[in-house]
Amino acid sequence: MSGSLRSREREMGVVILDGSTVRAFVGDEEVFNRSVDERFAALDLNGDGVLSRAELRRALETFRLLETHFGVDVVTPPAEVAALYNSIFDQFDLDRSGTVDRDEFRSEMRRILLAIADGLGDFPLQIVLEDDDQGSNLLQQAVDLEAAKTKAAASGK
Repeated sequence: MSGSLRSREREMGVVILDGSTVRAFVGDEEVFNRSVDERFAALDLNGDGVLSRAELRRALETFRLLETHFGVDVVTPPAEVAALYNSIFDQFDLDRSGTVDRDEFRSEMRRILLAIADGLGDFPLQIVLEDDDQGSNLLQQAVDLEAAKTKAAASGK
């Protein structure tokens, strides 16, 4: 087995999730925008109101896109890594300005989450989500929103 193992210090949680949960989260404009805006602000390290390639890449690296199997990293040539991250940045940078503003970030996160919802379909699945330090896991927030709505409905509020 090539590659290196990285220790996982973060905790994991198991949630039940389906496409309707994610679609409801995206459809709740206020909650969705607040959640995505908080994530955007956390990524905007220099506070200039836009994400640079370096800021977005730093965030993408936390997703471990090049990980193939449970913590084992693939040895990928640097040119391929750069091409992957540049391609993803280009998806976010809708106006080709060289930066990603809050509206572009919202738009792409909406598109990504709706694609995840479509992929999940309507059958509930158990999914392991990694807890993050900032509470910014959008799928976890979708589950939390559904749980809050269910609890409110059950208590008659």
